[in-house]
Amino acid sequence: MTKQRLKQPISISTKTGDGGESGLANGERLAKSDPVFEVLGTLDELNSWVGLLITQLDTQFAVHKEYLLEIQDTLFYIGAEVARSPKAHLSGKALEKLETKAAVLENQLADDWHTKFIYPGGTELGAHADLARSVCRRSERVLTQYMQTAQLSPILLQYLNRLSDYLYLLRCFFNDSVEYEEREFSTQ
Repeated sequence: MTKQRLKQPISISTKTGDGGESGLANGERLAKSDPVFEVLGTLDELNSWVGLLITQLDTQFAVHKEYLLEIQDTLFYIGAEVARSPKAHLSGKALEKLETKAAVLENQLADDWHTKFIYPGGTELGAHADLARSVCRRSERVLTQYMQTAQLSPILLQYLNRLSDYLYLLRCFFNDSVEYEEREFSTQ
């Protein structure tokens, strides 16, 4: 029995970028060195780190895994909007949901959970969340720079800013769930 294809598959090797150009969602072609591709590449890297984090989660963290899958969808929407897709627009609802999820995580941590800077890592899950967080912060910086010349919704930047907060809280939650004793930075 042969599978019937409902859609034409996307060709992976189009060879249209061999001359140093790449296309955006609106059909526009630009040099691969254009800042828009730095933003898109960093978002792609962030999505990959979130994907790696997802692979590490077992049933104990099913609710977090489910939400991280939603975050991956949102990162694709952000990328599509940056790539000038006429169909992609991130709504404020995604930002509101992220803020709510972050508040829930923060409330699940002990009252004195954060009194000093803590070292990245801790547990394997915490370290993966930290890597995703640091790439998210880079994505935010690159997008901030790009938005100095490009007209994009401020929600994109706000979402990435809150996402780095969420990933930090998630990292602390993962470490706290196994009673990992955090190493705190001290200048003394």
